[in-house]
Amino acid sequence: MAIEIPRTLYSGKIKTLALGKEGKSVSVGGETSYPFYLFEGEMPNPPKIAMEVWDCPPEDWPEAALEPFADVSNDPVAWAKKCVNEYAAEMLCLQLMSTDPNGLDRSPEEAAQVARKVADATDVPLIVWGMPNQSKTEEVLKAVAEVCQGKQITIGPVETDWHKRVGAAAIGYQHTVIASSPIDINLGKQLNILLGNLGISDQQIMIDPTVSGIGYGIEYAYSVMERMRMAALTQQDEKLQFPIVCNISKETWKAKEAKITVEEDPKLGDTKKRGILLEAISAMCLLLAGGDILVMRHPEAIRLVSRMIAELTKTG
Repeated sequence: MAIEIPRTLYSGKIKTLALGKEGKSVSVGGETSYPFYLFEGEMPNPPKIAMEVWDCPPEDWPEAALEPFADVSNDPVAWAKKCVNEYAAEMLCLQLMSTDPNGLDRSPEEAAQVARKVADATDVPLIVWGMPNQSKTEEVLKAVAEVCQGKQITIGPVETDWHKRVGAAAIGYQHTVIASSPIDINLGKQLNILLGNLGISDQQIMIDPTVSGIGYGIEYAYSVMERMRMAALTQQDEKLQFPIVCNISKETWKAKEAKITVEEDPKLGDTKKRGILLEAISAMCLLLAGGDILVMRHPEAIRLVSRMIAELTKTG
C-alpha cells in the first residue's frame, strides 16, 4: 500500500518584482510554497545576491573582508565595476555609510551624486541603502530618488517615521522601496499598508524585517521571516506577500568572532575562513526562512551560497 506524504496547502503567492531597467532587470519573488519546497510548489525565481559596495573607505573591516577590494575601496565606482566585471555580481547594494552624522556626515546631495555615478557605471540592478534610524536618512533617500530618476533603483530603508515623503519620491521617480521594520511582523505589515495607502504599487515594495548574524539573534529574525512567509502563503495575507531583503553582510563581519585573530585565540582557527563561513551560514539560514535577496560581502562566501542555491533549486 502506497503511503501518501502529507503536504501543506498553500492559498497565497509571493508577488513577483522586476528590479532594474528593462533588458537588464532581475525578477525576484513568485514563490507558491515555503523556501525550496519544490515538491510542494514553485520557486520560479531563485534567490539573488547583491554584492555590497560602500561609498567611503571602510575603517573597521577585518582584513579578510577588505582584501578582495583593497585596490578599489577608495572609489565606489571602481568598486562596483569590480564586483560586476570580476565577480559577476547579478545585483549591487550601495551602502551610504558616509552619510552617518557620527562619521563623515556627507550631505544628501553628495551621497546622491555617488549613487548616480554607480548607477551610470554599471548595468545590473542597484539597491541604495541609507543609514538606519537616522533623522537624516529621509533627506538622503529623497535626494537619491531624484538624482537617480530613470535608473529604476531600489531605495531603503524606508521606516514608518519617514515613509510619506520618501514614498512620494519613489512614486514620482519610479523606484522600488524597501519597507524596514524592527523584527516585528505586525509593524512590518502596518508599514506595508501605509505605503500602499500612500499609492505605492505592490510592484514597488520589498520587505526588510531587520536581520542579524549567527550568535547575535538570528533566531529572532528567522522566526519573524518564517511567520511572514506562513501568513503570506497559507493565510492569504496580501500585505505580507512581498519579497524579503536581508542586509546580512554588515551584521556578520562586525561580529567579534569575525575579527579575533588566530594569535589572540588559536582555538577559533583560521580568521579568514571563519569570517567567510559566518557570512555564508548566516545567509543560508535567512534563505531557509524566506529571504529573496541577500546583501553579501566576501566573494568566497557568495560563491558558497550561490552553489547551495543552485543545488537546492535544481529540478529533474
